[in-house]
Amino acid sequence: MSNLTKEKKYKRIITVLSILIPIAVAALFTINLKNLGFNVEPLTFLPPIYASINGLTAIVLIFAVIAIKKGNKKLHEQLNTFAIGCSLVFLLLYIGYHMTSDSTKFEGEGTIKYVYYFILFTHIILSIVVIPFVLTTYMRAKLGNFPQHKKIAKFTFPLWLYVAITGVIVYIMISPYYV
Repeated sequence: MSNLTKEKKYKRIITVLSILIPIAVAALFTINLKNLGFNVEPLTFLPPIYASINGLTAIVLIFAVIAIKKGNKKLHEQLNTFAIGCSLVFLLLYIGYHMTSDSTKFEGEGTIKYVYYFILFTHIILSIVVIPFVLTTYMRAKLGNFPQHKKIAKFTFPLWLYVAITGVIVYIMISPYYV
């Protein structure tokens, strides 16, 4: 199978995942197992864990860029694969928390409230936008299409880094209001 054929196949998969992941997260976010009659303990210990995973993702992404700038393609690939794994673990923990626990409301007042909601809004929107970027960037590298990989990575890296860092900031800002 040629790389062009493989890329077309992967693009279809990326398109499907880029649509299904946000829809699944939104749907699962609205399902609270307690409200459905399941006897589950709220997983209230998860937010600092998944915030830490976001922080780790940001650090790994920075080291991945440093690795490729130093010419270490193997380490660059390993770090980016690990970052994708971290993002997947984050997503599973995030869904687990929201399916077992009531959402926490931000109670800050004044300017900080607007800052929080701006960061939260941009974090949510860009976490959806970044999915096809990450998957396409990764796919192009795996197929050895490095010129196209490099071209899109210039956009993927800052988007993904922003999402990872703002995930930590959102957690820090809302953490005083967790019950």
